[in-house]
Amino acid sequence: MSLAAALGLPALRGATLAEVDAAAALQHRTDRKYLVPLDRACDLVARLADSHRVLDLAGRRTTSYLSTYFDTEQLGAWRAHVQGRRRRWKVRTRLYAEDGLCRVEVKTKDGRGATVKHALTVPATAYGELGPRAAEFVDQVLRASGIPVTVHELAPAAEVRYVRAALADLDHGTRVTLDGLLTCHHDDRTAALDSGHVLVETKGGVRPAPADRLLLTLGGRPVSLSKYVVGRSLLTPGLPDNDIRRLARTHFSTEAHPAPLYERTSAA
Repeated sequence: MSLAAALGLPALRGATLAEVDAAAALQHRTDRKYLVPLDRACDLVARLADSHRVLDLAGRRTTSYLSTYFDTEQLGAWRAHVQGRRRRWKVRTRLYAEDGLCRVEVKTKDGRGATVKHALTVPATAYGELGPRAAEFVDQVLRASGIPVTVHELAPAAEVRYVRAALADLDHGTRVTLDGLLTCHHDDRTAALDSGHVLVETKGGVRPAPADRLLLTLGGRPVSLSKYVVGRSLLTPGLPDNDIRRLARTHFSTEAHPAPLYERTSAA
């Protein structure tokens, strides 16, 4: 069964990408994350059906994401998150596989803890690398955000893959994403979220949205979870990440085998 079918997405009203971006682009936002059993995620979707629409791309209601994260040799981005620094940062290239769309993204935290995302569209063939134009963009954003890191210090550190559904409340400008089939790859090892759970993220203002209140009634509790940080922690022996390992131990498994190659020409 597809993730869309498992979550009951065909029953929701659809919205175009333009409608979602116009109402809930949310480049500056507060994110809350929840690890939720699949059946509760399906219940959440059903309860949000009256107020939220699902992103519909010509009949397709999920998208396959591939994200290559860049970090310093000392894993500065990873350590900033684990140590709970107020000014955390991430640099990645993200490929929307079915659409052949690629973006370079820089995410930072402002002084109040809100997420600020900056994005640059690049050709799909540039996925997984930081060419001259992307490097200039990354340097500008990091410098403006007060992050003492330059693009010359960065190298690919891990790749994260998952399938995402996006819901949006067009009247109130908030979004909910549900990520399944989540895997992280580094060298020849893979960490995978168990198929019975999805990672739910609410994206909105400082105050919790109706989706957050629904998640609480369904037994969900916010967790501090970065896909890159958890994946790299599980795949790299010796990292001081006991709190992350305790969170991930019951939901993730690790295996030693190379990730299958993504065929870029298959995106349409």
